[in-house]
Amino acid sequence: MSDVPSHIYHLGRLGVAGDRVVIDASEDERAAIAKLASLARLPRFSGTVDLKKLSATRYRLDYTLNADPVQACVVTLTDVPAIVEKSFTRELHFSAVSSRAKAEIGDEIIISPEEDGQPEEIDSLQFDLAGPLLEEFLLALDPYPRAPGVVFQPPQDPLDAPENPFAALKGLKSRQ
Repeated sequence: MSDVPSHIYHLGRLGVAGDRVVIDASEDERAAIAKLASLARLPRFSGTVDLKKLSATRYRLDYTLNADPVQACVVTLTDVPAIVEKSFTRELHFSAVSSRAKAEIGDEIIISPEEDGQPEEIDSLQFDLAGPLLEEFLLALDPYPRAPGVVFQPPQDPLDAPENPFAALKGLKSRQ
């Protein structure tokens, strides 16, 4: 999906003062995100990234995400507008060989979950700042959006009416 926003940033050029990057998706990029997320439309998708260099190999990225997705109601299929405003932080640690690559050196591939508080290992200083925005946006979407006041009522089928437990006894009584 080539139209999804991408913003490659070279972390090696980041100075001690840090940097701020604003990502504002174009109409084509918003359409690509809407298609990826199965949205009716996406009128707004933007984010701000404040970058700080913590050490020669560690970086802190503070994100602010703002988006206005419009999803289809799972019951009525009418448009359900929403607002996604989210702040989150990613910490990165650069190493020439990432821990995942180190695990692949042997015959086995060992993937261990990252511990809380541990930075994400990266093996390149070229980092896509838009990637985490997309990840967090997709996670923030309501998987079952409903229009206000809509409640799902399963259809009643007369053939599926619950049978009275005493109906069999009634049939026996009428035979006598």
